[in-house]
Amino acid sequence: MTGDLFADTPDDDGSDSHGSDTHGPDTRPAPPLAVRMRPRSLDEIVGQDHLLGPRSPLRRLIGGSGAASVLLYGPPGTGKTTMASMISQATGGRFEALSALSSGVKEVRAVIDGARRRLAHGQQTVLFIDEVHRFSKTQQDALLDAVENRVVLLVAATTENPSFSVVAPLLSRSLVLQLRSLSDADVREVLTRAVEDPRGLDGAVSLTPEALDHLVAVSGGDARRALTALEASADAADDGDTVDVEDVEAAIDRAAVRYDRDGDQHYDVISAFIKSIRGSDVDAALHYLARMIVAGEDPRFIARRLMIHASEDVGMADPTALQSAVAAAQVVALVGMPEARLALAQATIHLATAPKSGAVISAIGAAMADVSAGRAGAVPPALRDGHYAGAAKMGHGVGYRFPHDDPDGVLAQQYPPDELVGVDYYAPTDHGYEREIGPRVGRLRSIVRGLAARTRSRRA
Repeated sequence: MTGDLFADTPDDDGSDSHGSDTHGPDTRPAPPLAVRMRPRSLDEIVGQDHLLGPRSPLRRLIGGSGAASVLLYGPPGTGKTTMASMISQATGGRFEALSALSSGVKEVRAVIDGARRRLAHGQQTVLFIDEVHRFSKTQQDALLDAVENRVVLLVAATTENPSFSVVAPLLSRSLVLQLRSLSDADVREVLTRAVEDPRGLDGAVSLTPEALDHLVAVSGGDARRALTALEASADAADDGDTVDVEDVEAAIDRAAVRYDRDGDQHYDVISAFIKSIRGSDVDAALHYLARMIVAGEDPRFIARRLMIHASEDVGMADPTALQSAVAAAQVVALVGMPEARLALAQATIHLATAPKSGAVISAIGAAMADVSAGRAGAVPPALRDGHYAGAAKMGHGVGYRFPHDDPDGVLAQQYPPDELVGVDYYAPTDHGYEREIGPRVGRLRSIVRGLAARTRSRRA
């Protein structure tokens, strides 16, 4: 049931799983590069420094001194399976692996029954479950007693937020450890090591700087994806000794995107993206979004710009635009890439096709300009806090009229300081929803200020 999870470990009878000269030459194909380069010790793990501190629970587990069940949550290719392997080896116990794609309650109970028998003889069982979020509630519930009583030491892996995909009782019985996508520097280290390590390509090829950059870009922080692309590129190299960017493009059928996340392209493309949305060119906006996604741009950066744009350039012309942008940012945080690209695309389409208004940014800009210029007079006495002894003697809160007492819910009353009575900051356009709220804003101002406003309205 372990698959190729521990391809480098001996079989139960002590023989090497890669074959023996006793039976003649081993003609089986070599394991994939990603399997061969799986870290065998803590020192070989790249990234995840936040989980591997000197006294961290994960380090104690991998060191053989911990006994807690864990849920490893993070994107693909960040080391979940590797850490499960190390925990299993550290315990010295029996390893069992189940895949949520092919196992049901029957298989879960069979593993637990076997674990009980081994425990009676002093042997611990480590149960690794990949993609545990695909287990049904019934399947997860079948694990509870065994996990709570440490019949099995559960190591479960998931790419989805366990708060939404794992039942609460199982969560409360486990440590939840979140792995992060590898940084560009981490992926670069993984690739460089694989080229040089005897387990990997053993120096048989070299990478041009451009090829290495392209491999890092297409990895998306996934070490497995990066190593798979490297192996395919090395096989496809025209020059047997050197892998260049053309070899990488040919091997993975993906053109190198000229995009420097820290340079001009980063700023030029995001600028073109926002200006295309502002200009209501949905197709151009999607093009620039695709360029950023393919190049490995941080999706959180894209989501932040969408949220800013929703208020800056759409605003009250379509109040739901901000909701769409915020929802896309939540999908990025809760689901991650590549699936979150759909939410980013949906928000981009929404904002690009929405009616536009710059009234929100103009309104807050004008109000802040007045405050910066010193036009920030005293709060009218009726609006001051009157919820303390002595407030009424100073006139604080005296004369305040409660709008809900009026049948229309709005009444004449001074709200701004004296210096700003009659000043209009918000100027609705006639685009989208602002066509409807524009007249309403006018009526509200007329009622609130009364028929004889003391100062003629002006544009701030």
